[in-house]
This record gives sequence, structure tokens and C-alpha cells, in this order.
Amino acid sequence: MPDKETAGWSDFGWQSWKDLALVRARLDAGADPNNGVYSFEPPLHAAADRGSPEVVAELAGRVDDVDAECEGRTALWEAVFNDRPENARALVAAGADPWRPMMGGWSPGRLSLAGPTPGLFFPFPPGHAGLTEAETTAVAEAERLAGALGGIGYDGYSLACVRGISAAEAVRRLAAEAVDEEELEEIMEDPSDDEALRIIGFTDVPGGCVVSQEWGYMSSAPGVMKALSAGTIAYGMYANPKSGNQGYVYRDGEVLAGDTHPGGGDASSADSAEEILLKYLYVGDAEAYCFAGAGLRPADARAITDPDAHLRLPERDYWS
Repeated sequence: MPDKETAGWSDFGWQSWKDLALVRARLDAGADPNNGVYSFEPPLHAAADRGSPEVVAELAGRVDDVDAECEGRTALWEAVFNDRPENARALVAAGADPWRPMMGGWSPGRLSLAGPTPGLFFPFPPGHAGLTEAETTAVAEAERLAGALGGIGYDGYSLACVRGISAAEAVRRLAAEAVDEEELEEIMEDPSDDEALRIIGFTDVPGGCVVSQEWGYMSSAPGVMKALSAGTIAYGMYANPKSGNQGYVYRDGEVLAGDTHPGGGDASSADSAEEILLKYLYVGDAEAYCFAGAGLRPADARAITDPDAHLRLPERDYWS
């Protein structure tokens, strides 16, 4: 049996929520089934996200309310959002309500209609809305984008997906200038100096354009995103090889979200219904998330890996 120091949940790791014997021992030693180490993640929510169905069932039988909400969502919503259908079934068997309204109108049942197991909670009950035509189109586009972009296969690049403007307009907004072919070839061979950071790519895609840099962060720098997003919206990201993907969303020159984790599945109850669906559809797919957020429909990953043109940005401060 755990001692006093380990009677709670403080040392529980990611895999611990799959260990039924360990969870039972903690509960029998006095661990609270309703409250975890963090206020934003009760034990049942943690197990629904990354535990086993057996652990979920055990906790569901001990909590005060299987439909208790934390940060606007129930444990069942967590199971659906994180693609844990067996955990979801265990929660429903314990009495969880798939059609309880929450998270911008996305009940667990309605959210499941957009995922890989749309029949999870059938039969569909009367009085609850299914997917709209626009949402159904978004689901189909997510499937198409996953195949079209594939895996980029490397880090260190950046991109800005801009809705409704052409590459030529992006060039004009950034006052970018042509680069001598010989100089560009030298930079492409060893893009490691400061001068190389001023060289970025421009590509037209259906729905708008993409500004990208295969070797650095400049295409998602604040000054670039501000200029590109004038009168529209731009989703940017830097695939930082040290700290992971860093995302940014700008609208009309103002930052809406900064230093996010695009494709990281961090939906908030403050998000719009559209943003929650976007985050659900593109968990683990940062590039596709940016394209979809801006409403771009690329046929492939060429806008990142092989832009139509490379031009030079003028010398200025792009970080303010």
C-alpha cells in the first residue's frame, strides 16, 4: 500500500493511469477520486484522456458525479477529443451523458460525429443537432489535407498562411525584392547566416497564399505577420527544432494568439465553435492546422518545401 507521501496523485505519470492495480491501491489508501494534483485535471479527466478503460470504469464508480465539468468539459468530452473510444464507452456505461451541452455547442456526442468513430453514441437522440453542412465540409477537408501535405520530414522551417490575398500582394505588403540567382544558390547551399533569414518564399495556393522559409523562423515573425494580416487573417508557425512548434494567429495586424502549440489539442472553453472543431480535426498536424485555419486548400506541401519564388525582405526590425 502507498505511504503517506504517495497516497495521492502527485507522482502519477502518463502511464500510471493505465495501471488498474496502482489506481485501486491509491484510492484504497485515501486518494480523492474527485480531485487531482491540478485543478484543471481531476483524476477521471486524466484517465479519460490517457488511461485504460478499466481505470476509467474504476474511477467512474467512485466519483461523486461522472459528468462533473472541469474547464467547461466532462471526462467523456476528454475521451472523445483525445480519440479514446473505449474510454468513452466505459464512461457512458457508468452513466455519462454524451449529449450534455458544453464547449461552444460541442457535446461529446456531437463532437464524435466529426471524428474517426462517428457512430460511437448512436442511436442519435431527437432534439440534438448533427453537423452542419460547413462542418461536414471541414471534416472532409481535414481528411484531404492530411493526405495532401503528408509529413514534412524536417524541422526548422516557418510559414504564414494568409487568407484571400495573392503571393504578389504579400510581396507588396512586405516590400520584398528580387534576389540575384547566384547569391540565392549560395544561400540555399548554406542558409546559416543572418542574411539568409531575410530570404523567404512566396507561393499562391487556392484560398490565398503562403509565405515560408525552409531554414528559419522569419516568415512567422511578428512584423511579417502584422503586414500580411492587414484586412484578413493569417495563421503562422515556426517548427522550432529545440522547443517544438510555435504558433501565431493574426487578424488585421493584431495578434489573436501567440506562442501557441498548433495542432497540440489545447482546446479551451473560451474558443469559438469553429476553433474547437479546427483543433479537434488537426491534433498532431500543425501545418494542416495553419492551412485550414486560414482557409487555404493546397494540393501538396510544395508551398513549404519548394516555394514559387524566393525574395529578400528589407532590413528592419521584424520583432516589434
